[in-house]
Amino acid sequence: MKRSSYVILALGGLLIGGLTAVLTKPGMQQKLLEPQASVGKALVGGPFSLVDHTGKRVTEQDFRGRYSLVLFGFTYCPDVCPSGLQVMAAALDKLGAKGDRITPVFISVDPERDTPAQLAQYVASFHRRLVGLTGTQAEVDAVAKAYRVYFKKVRDEKSSANYTIDHTALIYLMDQNGSYVAHFTPTTGLDAMAERLAKLLPG
Repeated sequence: MKRSSYVILALGGLLIGGLTAVLTKPGMQQKLLEPQASVGKALVGGPFSLVDHTGKRVTEQDFRGRYSLVLFGFTYCPDVCPSGLQVMAAALDKLGAKGDRITPVFISVDPERDTPAQLAQYVASFHRRLVGLTGTQAEVDAVAKAYRVYFKKVRDEKSSANYTIDHTALIYLMDQNGSYVAHFTPTTGLDAMAERLAKLLPG
Protein backbone atom coordinates (compact mmCIF):
# COMPACT_ATOMS: atom_id res chain seq x y z
CA MET A 1 0.00 0.00 0.00
CA LYS A 2 1.30 3.47 -0.88
CA ARG A 3 2.28 5.87 1.88
CA SER A 4 -0.46 8.30 0.80
CA SER A 5 -3.05 5.55 1.38
CA TYR A 6 -1.78 5.00 4.92
CA VAL A 7 -2.03 8.73 5.59
CA ILE A 8 -5.63 8.85 4.33
CA LEU A 9 -6.60 5.84 6.45
CA ALA A 10 -4.97 7.36 9.51
CA LEU A 11 -6.73 10.69 9.05
CA GLY A 12 -10.03 8.89 8.52
CA GLY A 13 -9.55 6.97 11.75
CA LEU A 14 -8.78 10.14 13.67
CA LEU A 15 -11.88 11.84 12.26
CA ILE A 16 -14.18 8.94 13.18
CA GLY A 17 -12.65 8.66 16.62
CA GLY A 18 -13.03 12.38 17.22
CA LEU A 19 -16.68 12.40 16.19
CA THR A 20 -17.40 9.41 18.39
CA ALA A 21 -15.79 11.12 21.37
CA VAL A 22 -17.76 14.31 20.78
CA LEU A 23 -21.13 12.60 20.40
CA THR A 24 -20.70 10.33 23.41
CA LYS A 25 -19.32 12.97 25.79
CA PRO A 26 -21.98 13.96 28.38
CA GLY A 27 -23.62 17.28 27.54
CA MET A 28 -21.97 17.54 24.14
CA GLN A 29 -25.12 16.74 22.16
CA GLN A 30 -26.90 19.52 24.03
CA LYS A 31 -24.12 21.95 23.09
CA LEU A 32 -24.40 20.97 19.46
CA LEU A 33 -28.08 21.85 19.57
CA GLU A 34 -27.54 25.29 21.07
CA PRO A 35 -28.05 28.28 18.77
CA GLN A 36 -25.26 28.85 16.30
CA ALA A 37 -24.33 32.28 15.04
CA SER A 38 -24.15 33.26 11.38
CA VAL A 39 -22.60 36.64 10.60
CA GLY A 40 -23.13 37.65 14.23
CA LYS A 41 -26.81 36.63 14.38
CA ALA A 42 -28.08 33.38 15.87
CA LEU A 43 -30.38 31.32 13.69
CA VAL A 44 -33.15 31.00 16.26
CA GLY A 45 -36.83 31.85 15.87
CA GLY A 46 -39.12 32.37 12.92
CA PRO A 47 -42.74 32.19 11.75
CA PHE A 48 -45.15 29.86 13.55
CA SER A 49 -48.85 29.23 13.98
CA LEU A 50 -50.02 27.70 17.25
CA VAL A 51 -52.93 27.73 19.70
CA ASP A 52 -52.62 29.43 23.08
CA HIS A 53 -53.98 28.17 26.40
CA THR A 54 -57.26 30.03 25.84
CA GLY A 55 -57.87 28.25 22.53
CA LYS A 56 -56.95 31.26 20.40
CA ARG A 57 -54.89 30.81 17.22
CA VAL A 58 -51.72 32.92 17.44
CA THR A 59 -48.63 33.53 15.32
CA GLU A 60 -45.25 35.11 15.93
CA GLN A 61 -46.84 38.43 14.95
CA ASP A 62 -48.88 38.43 18.16
CA PHE A 63 -45.66 38.82 20.14
CA ARG A 64 -44.20 41.69 18.12
CA GLY A 65 -43.45 44.89 20.01
CA ARG A 66 -42.48 43.07 23.21
CA TYR A 67 -39.58 40.97 24.42
CA SER A 68 -40.36 37.34 25.21
CA LEU A 69 -38.78 34.55 27.23
CA VAL A 70 -39.43 31.23 25.51
CA LEU A 71 -39.13 27.78 27.04
CA PHE A 72 -40.01 24.54 25.26
CA GLY A 73 -41.26 21.66 27.41
CA PHE A 74 -44.36 19.75 28.43
CA THR A 75 -46.77 19.82 31.35
CA TYR A 76 -45.92 16.29 32.50
CA CYS A 77 -42.22 17.18 32.75
CA PRO A 78 -41.11 16.17 36.27
CA ASP A 79 -38.33 18.63 36.97
CA VAL A 80 -36.59 20.78 34.33
CA CYS A 81 -39.73 22.50 33.01
CA PRO A 82 -41.29 23.50 36.34
CA SER A 83 -37.97 24.65 37.76
CA GLY A 84 -37.24 26.67 34.62
CA LEU A 85 -40.66 28.30 34.69
CA GLN A 86 -40.30 29.12 38.37
CA VAL A 87 -37.00 30.89 37.76
CA MET A 88 -38.44 32.74 34.75
CA ALA A 89 -41.46 33.93 36.73
CA ALA A 90 -39.42 35.00 39.75
CA ALA A 91 -36.89 36.84 37.57
CA LEU A 92 -39.65 38.80 35.80
CA ASP A 93 -41.23 39.75 39.11
CA LYS A 94 -37.87 40.82 40.49
CA LEU A 95 -37.36 43.15 37.52
CA GLY A 96 -40.55 45.02 38.35
CA ALA A 97 -41.72 47.42 35.62
CA LYS A 98 -38.90 46.29 33.34
CA GLY A 99 -40.07 42.70 33.67
CA ASP A 100 -43.54 43.73 32.52
CA ARG A 101 -42.02 44.38 29.10
CA ILE A 102 -41.25 40.67 28.70
CA THR A 103 -43.87 38.05 27.84
CA PRO A 104 -43.08 34.60 29.27
CA VAL A 105 -43.95 31.83 26.80
CA PHE A 106 -44.15 28.06 27.29
CA ILE A 107 -44.34 25.99 24.07
CA SER A 108 -45.39 22.37 24.48
CA VAL A 109 -43.55 19.60 22.66
CA ASP A 110 -46.24 17.14 23.76
CA PRO A 111 -49.35 18.11 21.74
CA GLU A 112 -50.82 14.66 22.31
CA ARG A 113 -51.44 15.43 25.98
CA ASP A 114 -51.04 19.21 26.21
CA THR A 115 -54.39 20.53 25.07
CA PRO A 116 -55.24 24.22 25.58
CA ALA A 117 -57.25 23.24 28.67
CA GLN A 118 -54.31 21.30 30.11
CA LEU A 119 -51.98 24.21 29.42
CA ALA A 120 -54.38 26.73 30.96
CA GLN A 121 -54.34 24.90 34.26
CA TYR A 122 -50.56 24.46 34.11
CA VAL A 123 -49.42 28.00 33.25
CA ALA A 124 -51.69 29.50 35.91
CA SER A 125 -49.49 27.80 38.51
CA PHE A 126 -46.43 29.82 37.53
CA HIS A 127 -47.21 33.36 36.40
CA ARG A 128 -50.28 35.45 35.62
CA ARG A 129 -48.80 36.49 32.25
CA LEU A 130 -47.37 33.14 31.17
CA VAL A 131 -48.64 32.13 27.72
CA GLY A 132 -48.95 28.43 26.95
CA LEU A 133 -48.79 27.34 23.30
CA THR A 134 -49.59 24.04 21.61
CA GLY A 135 -50.79 22.84 18.21
CA THR A 136 -50.80 19.89 15.88
CA GLN A 137 -47.74 17.66 15.75
CA ALA A 138 -46.73 19.28 12.45
CA GLU A 139 -47.05 22.77 13.92
CA VAL A 140 -45.01 21.85 16.97
CA ASP A 141 -42.37 20.22 14.78
CA ALA A 142 -42.14 23.42 12.73
CA VAL A 143 -41.72 25.80 15.66
CA ALA A 144 -39.20 23.48 17.32
CA LYS A 145 -37.18 23.43 14.11
CA ALA A 146 -37.30 27.23 13.87
CA TYR A 147 -35.95 27.53 17.42
CA ARG A 148 -33.40 24.74 16.93
CA VAL A 149 -35.04 22.72 19.70
CA TYR A 150 -34.51 18.98 19.93
CA PHE A 151 -37.23 16.74 21.35
CA LYS A 152 -37.95 13.05 21.19
CA LYS A 153 -40.63 10.80 22.70
CA VAL A 154 -39.06 8.00 24.74
CA ARG A 155 -40.64 5.03 26.48
CA ASP A 156 -41.28 5.48 30.20
CA GLU A 157 -43.14 2.72 32.02
CA LYS A 158 -43.52 4.95 35.09
CA SER A 159 -45.70 7.37 33.14
CA SER A 160 -49.43 6.77 32.81
CA ALA A 161 -49.03 7.43 29.08
CA ASN A 162 -46.02 5.07 28.89
CA TYR A 163 -43.77 7.80 27.52
CA THR A 164 -41.87 10.91 28.43
CA ILE A 165 -40.05 13.43 26.25
CA ASP A 166 -36.39 14.33 26.07
CA HIS A 167 -36.00 17.93 24.96
CA THR A 168 -33.77 20.97 24.79
CA ALA A 169 -34.24 22.98 27.98
CA LEU A 170 -32.78 26.34 26.99
CA ILE A 171 -34.70 29.54 27.72
CA TYR A 172 -34.55 32.01 24.82
CA LEU A 173 -34.80 35.78 25.09
CA MET A 174 -36.29 37.20 21.88
CA ASP A 175 -36.58 40.90 21.09
CA GLN A 176 -39.54 42.98 19.88
CA ASN A 177 -38.99 41.81 16.31
CA GLY A 178 -38.78 38.13 17.21
CA SER A 179 -35.02 38.01 16.85
CA TYR A 180 -32.75 36.06 19.17
CA VAL A 181 -30.99 38.08 21.87
CA ALA A 182 -29.61 35.53 24.35
CA HIS A 183 -30.35 32.24 26.06
CA PHE A 184 -30.20 30.83 29.56
CA THR A 185 -29.45 27.27 30.63
CA PRO A 186 -31.50 25.15 33.06
CA THR A 187 -28.91 25.87 35.75
CA THR A 188 -29.20 29.66 35.52
CA GLY A 189 -30.20 31.03 38.91
CA LEU A 190 -32.84 33.63 39.67
CA ASP A 191 -30.45 36.46 40.51
CA ALA A 192 -28.21 35.73 37.51
CA MET A 193 -31.17 35.71 35.12
CA ALA A 194 -32.70 38.88 36.51
CA GLU A 195 -29.36 40.69 36.41
CA ARG A 196 -28.63 39.71 32.83
CA LEU A 197 -32.15 40.55 31.64
CA ALA A 198 -31.85 43.99 33.23
CA LYS A 199 -28.66 44.59 31.25
CA LEU A 200 -30.03 43.24 27.97
CA LEU A 201 -33.24 45.27 27.94
CA PRO A 202 -32.72 48.87 26.82
CA GLY A 203 -33.81 51.78 28.99
